[in-house]
Amino acid sequence: MNDTFMNPITTQTWSNGRHPVRCVKVIQETWDVRTFCFMAEQPVLFFFKPGQFVTLELEIEGQQVMRSYTISSSPSVPYSFSITVKRVPGGVVSNWLHDHLKQGDELAVHGPVGNFNCIDYPSEKALFLSGGVGITPLMSMVRWYFDTNAAIDISFIHSARSPKDIIYHREMEHIFSRIPEFKLHIVCERSDELGESWYGLRGYLDQRMLELIAPDYLEREIFCCGPTPYMKAVKHILQQNGFDMSRYHEESFGATPIEVEEEVLELAEQAEQAAEEVQLEDLVQVEFLSSGKSVRILPSETVHAAAAKLGLHIPKACGMGICGTCRVELKSGEVEMEHNGGITDEDEAEGYILSCCSRPKGNLVVDF
Repeated sequence: MNDTFMNPITTQTWSNGRHPVRCVKVIQETWDVRTFCFMAEQPVLFFFKPGQFVTLELEIEGQQVMRSYTISSSPSVPYSFSITVKRVPGGVVSNWLHDHLKQGDELAVHGPVGNFNCIDYPSEKALFLSGGVGITPLMSMVRWYFDTNAAIDISFIHSARSPKDIIYHREMEHIFSRIPEFKLHIVCERSDELGESWYGLRGYLDQRMLELIAPDYLEREIFCCGPTPYMKAVKHILQQNGFDMSRYHEESFGATPIEVEEEVLELAEQAEQAAEEVQLEDLVQVEFLSSGKSVRILPSETVHAAAAKLGLHIPKACGMGICGTCRVELKSGEVEMEHNGGITDEDEAEGYILSCCSRPKGNLVVDF
């Protein structure tokens, strides 16, 4: 027998950071939705909390582009992970992935990160609400609960435009047919253009429909993901009925919105004007250790802005402390960091910060 078959496999465990991966499978879920499956060359246990996301590092037309996507697979299948992407009219990244990413292609991912997950909010009864491709983090949770034989009562309401737009339809029916405590309800706005009939619930999720499907919704832990108008409507229903909003959790991330970009530019202009008036002693020094460069900035400016002034490019995808891409190690000094779940408590304890939302409290030394 070949001795190599007797040697144990050296397996690494996934941790937040940059990781090279290879696309091993592409699955056509619906007419405009595909799932991309990834593995590492050397076996890696891709453990994450169901509901978390990764940020893809891509090169599109010669430009580096970062974009965050929820992990749709479950950590119960640990040697690979998947993302599910809907083609969006005019979407630079989604269209590129559909048109160009194929089996065998290699890329880098950052993560996993995200506060939206079912591990940190355990409950005996849960209500999952999703609209369109917002089903992806909730599907990761359902797969996890199913594979681990979790003792949980789940009511899942998914809204789709039409029958041909229902993502994971067959798999969901299989899962929910095998566990009595799992109840699936699919709502379609309309029938297909091709005439396929829909005999289930039709229209838009409103309070009347919610009460009909899940009359005990006020007693459940609620996880919601979908288009912004959908999530706003859900929150309005819950707040109007006195729901304990500490038990409501929603997924919200993506490319930096235009209004945020404009706000950042406006703040940058204000900072430049203020810098002309500020006294030199009011500035703080930010030193980038690996680059051997340093700059003096206002305490109101971010570490990421300091790097940009020196021509240093710290990768980032969201600019709002969500995706975790801009994580750097703080060697000395203190910062005020206002993030939105893009960094774990463990990373903070080890000295890491998110440069896009960290402002210096004094002189800093950053490893970049």
